[in-house]
Amino acid sequence: MVDGEGELRNVYMLGLVSFFTDCSSEMVFSLLPVYILGLPGGTIASLGLVEGTAEAMSYALRAVSGFFSDKFRKRKPFILFGYALSNIAKPLFAAATEVSHVMVIRVVERMGKGVRTAPRDALISASVPPGRWGEAFGLHRALDQMGAIVGPLTATGVMVLLGWTVKDVFWLSLVPGTAALVVILFGIKEIVGESTREFRFLEGLREVVRGDFARLLVIVALFSLGAFNFSFILLNARLMGVGDPLIPIVYAALNVTHALVALPAGKLSDRIGRARTLGVGYLVFVVSAGLLYVSPKAVPFAYLIAAVYGVYMGVVETVQRALIPGYVEEAVLGTAYGVYYLVVGSAFFVSNTVVGLLWQSQGLWASSAYSVALCLAAFLGLTFFTRGS
Repeated sequence: MVDGEGELRNVYMLGLVSFFTDCSSEMVFSLLPVYILGLPGGTIASLGLVEGTAEAMSYALRAVSGFFSDKFRKRKPFILFGYALSNIAKPLFAAATEVSHVMVIRVVERMGKGVRTAPRDALISASVPPGRWGEAFGLHRALDQMGAIVGPLTATGVMVLLGWTVKDVFWLSLVPGTAALVVILFGIKEIVGESTREFRFLEGLREVVRGDFARLLVIVALFSLGAFNFSFILLNARLMGVGDPLIPIVYAALNVTHALVALPAGKLSDRIGRARTLGVGYLVFVVSAGLLYVSPKAVPFAYLIAAVYGVYMGVVETVQRALIPGYVEEAVLGTAYGVYYLVVGSAFFVSNTVVGLLWQSQGLWASSAYSVALCLAAFLGLTFFTRGS
């Protein structure tokens, strides 16, 4: 562990990388759900399958990359390769003519995210003292989401003002993605503590998956089985009457609240406890899932739901990551993040697939009820976990 002030620069640099990457990614992903539905065989269920499969692959690879970054005591090479793979894949959506093509490209793009994420989070944790983990992850998340605001706005701007097509936007994503790679090469400092023993996978895995961390993983898995990703928020916006060129604005609204909440949530978790703050995020998701069903089918409510969903993301995606270093040793931190992401990703695959199927076959009430029930159960589990720890 290193001095927090001196190495906060690493957090800023990683945040800048995420800013450029999210600017690239979200100008694509804000349009991708609508693009999928316009392809032959594109349905709500196929959207859920694409998102669920891609995310599952991403989260599975995080376990692998986390382990190898611990074994080789290197984080930066994994970070660079992962961002490069995603950057190459995203423009290829412009060449997709079938849902199967989108599936393959989306999986490759998420593989890049899978390779980089656990080593990146381990590097953030190693760059600041324990008392600032929440702040560090909140800062990184805020910078990340600023890119997620700029990206959709850029997509809408070039489409509305310049008459660009969705495919043109996909090609444009290569520019900010390349900027992210430059920052990694010249702005990121490698920080990994010296290992006092030979690292073995099974030993590291056994060391990680036990005690309070194992119990926390069960709670996180239960929540993730009910939580769906942002694609369904954008789809709901379209069903509420938002035109396709303005869908990225809905996504930008989601990311504005995400960015605004992330750093305060991280700092709050440092003060009052990370598990307690996480519980607040779980409840906010329950509110957003409920609003999907009870809100009137009117455009203003599409923006309201997106904003509430963004608050949930700002809290949960910050605090869950900041929780992990408190339960494991630094020598197995990459493995711990990898296991965490594997559990979350497996659950997200189930959630996105089930939500898509329920929405299409039974209606919005069924998918909302499914999500609300599981996430309330996770909140209760987290409440008991907090009292016992």
